[in-house]
Amino acid sequence: MDKSRIRNFSIIAHIDHGKSTLADRLLLTTGAIDERKFKNQLLDDMDLERERGITIKASAVRLQYKAKDGHAYVFNLIDTPGHVDFAYEVEKSLRACEGALLVSDASQGVESQTVANYYLAIDNNLEILPVINKIDIANIDLDYAKLQMMEVFNFDEEDMVCVSAKEGINIIDLFEKIIEVIPAPEGSNDAPLEALIFDMKYDIYKGIIIYVRVYNGQLKPGMKIRMMNMDKTLNVEESGVFVPEITKNKGLSAGEVGYITCNIHEPSEVRVGDTITDPANPVSQPLEGYRQLNPLVFCGVYPVNSKDFMPLREAISKLRLNDPSFVNEPETSQSFGHGFRCGFLGLLHMEIVQERLEREYNLNLILTTPNVKYQVVHKDGKTDFIESPNELPEAGAYDRIEEPILTVTILSPVSHMDGVMELAKRKRGTFVSSEYVSDRMKILFDIPLSEVIVDFNDMIKSITRGYGSIDYKFKGYLPTKVSKLDILINDKICDAFSFLVHKDRAYEKGLALVTKLKELIPQQLFEVRVQASCDGRIISSARIKSMGKNVTAKCYGGDITRKRKLWEKQKEGKKKLKQIGNVELPQEAFTAALKL
Repeated sequence: MDKSRIRNFSIIAHIDHGKSTLADRLLLTTGAIDERKFKNQLLDDMDLERERGITIKASAVRLQYKAKDGHAYVFNLIDTPGHVDFAYEVEKSLRACEGALLVSDASQGVESQTVANYYLAIDNNLEILPVINKIDIANIDLDYAKLQMMEVFNFDEEDMVCVSAKEGINIIDLFEKIIEVIPAPEGSNDAPLEALIFDMKYDIYKGIIIYVRVYNGQLKPGMKIRMMNMDKTLNVEESGVFVPEITKNKGLSAGEVGYITCNIHEPSEVRVGDTITDPANPVSQPLEGYRQLNPLVFCGVYPVNSKDFMPLREAISKLRLNDPSFVNEPETSQSFGHGFRCGFLGLLHMEIVQERLEREYNLNLILTTPNVKYQVVHKDGKTDFIESPNELPEAGAYDRIEEPILTVTILSPVSHMDGVMELAKRKRGTFVSSEYVSDRMKILFDIPLSEVIVDFNDMIKSITRGYGSIDYKFKGYLPTKVSKLDILINDKICDAFSFLVHKDRAYEKGLALVTKLKELIPQQLFEVRVQASCDGRIISSARIKSMGKNVTAKCYGGDITRKRKLWEKQKEGKKKLKQIGNVELPQEAFTAALKL
């Protein structure tokens, strides 16, 4: 088709600013879906996305729009997530586009991820169209929302489109502005084939469905293609587009976004970011792929039933297809047997992966306490990374240990500055700089990753009454004092609860974990002792009393010696049980450990 009538764009914004609702409205307006089949968050097709009300995976869809100039246009729209843990999804999507709609909530204004996504789009040389959403909300100051966009991003007022995705206000104006502002794709149908793989998903019948953006040439069913980085030659079985359901077509030409299938069922055979070309007439250089993201949080993932190890391995390989930021390697634990050491971009990412594995692949899993990756500098100057507490070398066997540091950007109303500063200092943060952004303060702190991953975002939201937001990026490694904290249950180390902790926080964390476990471990027939140990000494201890059982209930009267004999026998039995009995730990105990 005529390339000048194609527009490829993404919707980017801070979390909860209305990206998915705007995508829904664009679908309804163009008639891509009729009112009967419509449901909110239409492109969020995972149950998990609908339940949590967030976008986890970027979704591509093709829209047909007849403009005021009488021409029919094709829009390839990609809806992206807003949460900082899924920034990789945004980055993948932007590479398949020429432009982006930068959406800001009229009531909340510019927030940290709005700024981060703006610069991500600029880095990808995209044309940016500013959109102010939720203008239907009562008592908003629209002039002030526009002023913020002008001050922070230097947009002109006439560049902005003010819409209500929920009520459908000004949506036609937005379509016309997209045609005017976002450029048509370049490239030629006659040039050698050059296409980028920007996403994938697994289908039980078709195998791996490969999402592609064609830059040059044409992709048609029946033709041979070559994956340049994987150096594999394959046959195209089927091609098509998303409208929003998967729909077959006769081929994809330069500038188009769609999918192909090549009868691939093995996830290791194809990779996101690879370049597709024609083996008979290849391009000289592959397209620039995606940067390899380093996971920030690590934990062990084990099946509750050891027989589920192989299904877990298969499920992880399929999940990695469309989430390359999730990494894994096999691991063995004394407590749980065979499993995987997995790396994630944050705690929300970890929770989502766990829930997807359990729901989509019907697995029952146990996750160990999360750790960050530390760097050990040896006396000869060599460095090693440790991701698991068991890898920590003996004291004196190394020169120093360094922990990962993040540069955290906090946007907060000026009135809540003191609380934000106090929290950042409590989290071992080092102040870098501060500046006014419109009526708010932008504060930069260098904070250890181990202090940020668990609850920092929630605490900032709480202190700023919901008006604060954070964004972070990895800075590097700095020296620290680290100890291994172990939890002992009846004098046996439970390695699932072991984690690395800053020495100054060991007592506080140990006490909190022991107190929580005392509440969560159910009473057994014998007494259970829970202890926290750090650097070879016990720093906290608690006892869970044994369950009462009246062994003398059957004795009616008679000599007291009969009862004493039964009590003695019970005491001996409990002693023996304590030596050989296994304590049943509920899944809630592991979940509580994650939250601490």
